[in-house]
Amino acid sequence: MSEQRRGVMFGVAAYVMWGAFPLYFPLLEPAGAWEILGHRVVWSLVVAGALVLLVGRRQQVAAILRDRRKLLLLAAAAAVISINWVTYIWGVNNGRIVETSLGYFTNPLVTMLMGVIILRERMRKLQWVALAIAFVAVVVLTIDYGRLPWVALVLAFSFGTYGLLKKSAGVGPFESLAVETAVTAPFALTLIVALQATGNGTLVGHGVVHVLLLISLGIITVVPLACFGAAAIRVPMVTIGLLQYLAPILQFAVGVFIAHEAMPPGRWAGFAIVWVALVIFSAEAVHHRRKVLRTLVAPTTPTTV
Repeated sequence: MSEQRRGVMFGVAAYVMWGAFPLYFPLLEPAGAWEILGHRVVWSLVVAGALVLLVGRRQQVAAILRDRRKLLLLAAAAAVISINWVTYIWGVNNGRIVETSLGYFTNPLVTMLMGVIILRERMRKLQWVALAIAFVAVVVLTIDYGRLPWVALVLAFSFGTYGLLKKSAGVGPFESLAVETAVTAPFALTLIVALQATGNGTLVGHGVVHVLLLISLGIITVVPLACFGAAAIRVPMVTIGLLQYLAPILQFAVGVFIAHEAMPPGRWAGFAIVWVALVIFSAEAVHHRRKVLRTLVAPTTPTTV
């Protein structure tokens, strides 16, 4: 099997696991979103720490801890992804799975917009067209919901910000997650203890299976990330960009066909407009990459002396 095919398989595995999260989080009830977040951080630190030791990344982690800039960037990233996680968990457990899928559908477009605003990147014409269409979709969905789809917007902007911070830090996935969870673990532990002390925690008194499910949050957080990291080094980023739609497609399917969330005509129209924007965005990205590759391999005209 070629490395690229193996990379695609790792990528598919990562996004399928992320897409299946709406089936997993309800199993953790009666734990609420904040308690699930706390356990996710703590047990992710345990798993990520073990992986750092296993793959020999201790020196890289130590170097990050000595680099104030990288440490601050990862601390900010940890805060942002915590907002993303708790919003997603709350949405899944409160009948808004479809809206969470909208957040991840629109994330590539939001990330592109943030690149223009923050990094001063230039967008091509069709990228602007895709962004304008996505804005129309948000307006249509706002009218349908009777409110801004705030869960989707928080997810899209928080994950976009997380990506920018991680890009600026330039740190590998395992050591990055280890540092991020180490930064937030004291707060997460405090949260878990406080919930238990006030009688609002579920770690005790709900059976061994519930405890094991909470502990497994570390595994279900780190394993997809490991698969993603394995994919990212084997396949082009355009392929990764196309694979990323697997997760929200699965989330949307779970919301509509398993959770039976309401999808009135206006909501279908809003999602259809989003998908049009994504088709334009993806087709333009693929065309641009092919154009760049043709330019790189084109023979140069020899100069005469």
